Amino acid sequence: MALNSSTMAALGRRCWGLGGRGAAGEGRLFSVSAAHRQILDAAALPDRTVPHYQQTKTSSLLSLHWPQPPRNVLLMPKLHAPRVTVKAIEFAKHIYNNYPGLNLVFESHIAKNIHETLPFPIYTTDPSDAPALFAKKIDLVTTMGGDGTILRAASLFSMHNSVPPILSFSMGTLGFLGEWKFSEYKRAWRECYMSGCSVAIEDLGDPHTRAALAGAQPGDKSDFAPLSGWDSVRGNGQCMGLSRTSKILLRNRLRVGIYDSEGRNINEQLLPTSAAEPDLGPPNRSSGSSSSSSSSSTSPTITTSPPYLHAINEVSIDRGSHPHLAIIDIYVNSHFLTEAVADGILISTPTGSTAYSLSAGGSIVHPLVKSLLITPISPRSLSFRPLVLPLHTKVVLKLSKRNRGRELPVSIDGKRRVGVTIGMEVRVEGERLEKGVDGWRGGVPCVIRASSTRGGGGEGIAEDDDSWVGGLNGLLKFNYPFGEPVEEP
Repeated sequence: MALNSSTMAALGRRCWGLGGRGAAGEGRLFSVSAAHRQILDAAALPDRTVPHYQQTKTSSLLSLHWPQPPRNVLLMPKLHAPRVTVKAIEFAKHIYNNYPGLNLVFESHIAKNIHETLPFPIYTTDPSDAPALFAKKIDLVTTMGGDGTILRAASLFSMHNSVPPILSFSMGTLGFLGEWKFSEYKRAWRECYMSGCSVAIEDLGDPHTRAALAGAQPGDKSDFAPLSGWDSVRGNGQCMGLSRTSKILLRNRLRVGIYDSEGRNINEQLLPTSAAEPDLGPPNRSSGSSSSSSSSSTSPTITTSPPYLHAINEVSIDRGSHPHLAIIDIYVNSHFLTEAVADGILISTPTGSTAYSLSAGGSIVHPLVKSLLITPISPRSLSFRPLVLPLHTKVVLKLSKRNRGRELPVSIDGKRRVGVTIGMEVRVEGERLEKGVDGWRGGVPCVIRASSTRGGGGEGIAEDDDSWVGGLNGLLKFNYPFGEPVEEP
């Protein structure tokens, strides 16, 4: 984005320093380096472009359609990994040089470390402002790392219903959620960025499609209507076309509310779990009203629209450092289910079924199955088995009075924590995915590698679970035999 000297100076005056406010409360520049290597304030960026997600008959995934080219891209490399940081710089240079009009955004601690190596300005904001500002400004998130990096990206939007698409490159320890190898970054980025742009007529091999276009009347709305904005892309030549749009998997999240013994929501008291990671900001209350009355001891209720945080993996409550097992009353849709005596309880999403829940003996659930899981952590009773419930089930975890007054830790995605005592409640339900006039709301939209079809012809079945099955076999070694295979003589 070209800026004249006066505009650059005005932006510079509005930028806060990476070290925060000075002792006198005055802001300072993000950087005093040359203009091309300057760190600018992300608040000056244009507002977010919200993509459309369309359903298709041949796939249970959604298709990504940009109404105009995305402009503000958040790049999130794995923390404390110099090798990944080098690759992030390579990726940033490629997309900036070949896709004009892009604004590259980094978390503040990353921006401070790399901006001198980039021959163009980048954007950031104060960590405490990041959750609110990124939700308003970011069009697309690109992660480079493992599953923890994707989790970190999703946590930045844990207070919001709408999350930008996440394009993930597997460069971490496990990478079960990562779709792409970094060696494929040029192709992966192009497919995601160009998804939904106009179709060159010579790319339409179907004669019926050509005839339809030729006979279109003025004012007719067509999915093949040309869109401007992508013409300046270097080496554009042809756009993706509807049949090659990027596929989106909307990963369900949990809506979580923590309530004290008087029924007051205390989500704002949750703290980040690690000082080594960027501050996620205070979880401000939403417009929903919290309950003003205490729930009964036999049938706790959930308010209509309480303030809540989102979890893409799980909510956990455990005994912490205490030597005695935790005693937790579990309610399902206001009905008492059981008193759990265990090291802890997990409530997980299908995405989280291959995380902590899997280690605790929970079922593996496909991410397209709209559900939530209740998994005990080392229960005293062998008859307490993991449960899979409908997505919109309302679950309440309440500390039993037999806990001897202990405070037990509650963690949301491992990113936020708070201590709960007797009389407090953890209220959880699945996030609703709703299709409105402005598109889909809810969930974490993850860009999925384009699947092949099997069966041939137009009736081919889209293999939506290619990457999921590959993750089970290649990463989790599903049903892998013990020991080395015996070679026959």
